[in-house]
Amino acid sequence: MVFKQLFDDGSSTLSYLLAGDDGRAVIIDPVLEQLPRDLALIKALGLTLDFVLDTHVHADHITASNALKKATGATSVIAKNCGAAGYDRLLEEGDLIQFGTETIRVIATPGHTQGSLCYLWHERLFSGDTLMINACGRTDFQSGNAEQMYHSITEKLFTLPDETLLYPGHDYKGRRVSCIGEEKLLNTRIAGKSCAEFVAIMQGLNLATPKRIHEAVPANLLGGITPAQG
Repeated sequence: MVFKQLFDDGSSTLSYLLAGDDGRAVIIDPVLEQLPRDLALIKALGLTLDFVLDTHVHADHITASNALKKATGATSVIAKNCGAAGYDRLLEEGDLIQFGTETIRVIATPGHTQGSLCYLWHERLFSGDTLMINACGRTDFQSGNAEQMYHSITEKLFTLPDETLLYPGHDYKGRRVSCIGEEKLLNTRIAGKSCAEFVAIMQGLNLATPKRIHEAVPANLLGGITPAQG
């Protein structure tokens, strides 16, 4: 089995390369600028890339989904509720992704965006921008909804076993893994909070607009195709 956690300094994005013993692989949330690194790693490990999975339409970087599809023949995947036209397969709650002998379960977690997904593989949860280490994704753009986020986290993710490892889509403080039990107890945005308290916290964040949002979102709706690529 292969599990590689990868990091993009420019956007603080964490990507994940997973494979079973048969060498069939998927990659989660790849970043376009890291395409050479990711292709070299896939080749060095002797893997066959079956799927490129995005957790949502990203606003802070351009996905490498389309580029990896062209380079490897992999199937590109995102949530149906994203309204993204540039993907081969559109996922919903409970869908399964089969790559070789391995299976990933899809968990729909609207809140950060309407089309946010998490992916569960064995005891590992790849949570995108829904649940992070002592944080969660913002809910103030791209049809985000703090109340939906609260229910997605507390009624879906927090019902997973406490020992489930949490691998987020971003971290800005050098952290790389947590677990569901830890986030239920220690996450300062949502642990022990009522829905109303959580909504108030999210409404008071006053975060700056992502620098690349006007470039990234249109490109990512097409699977990572920029205007220059047509």
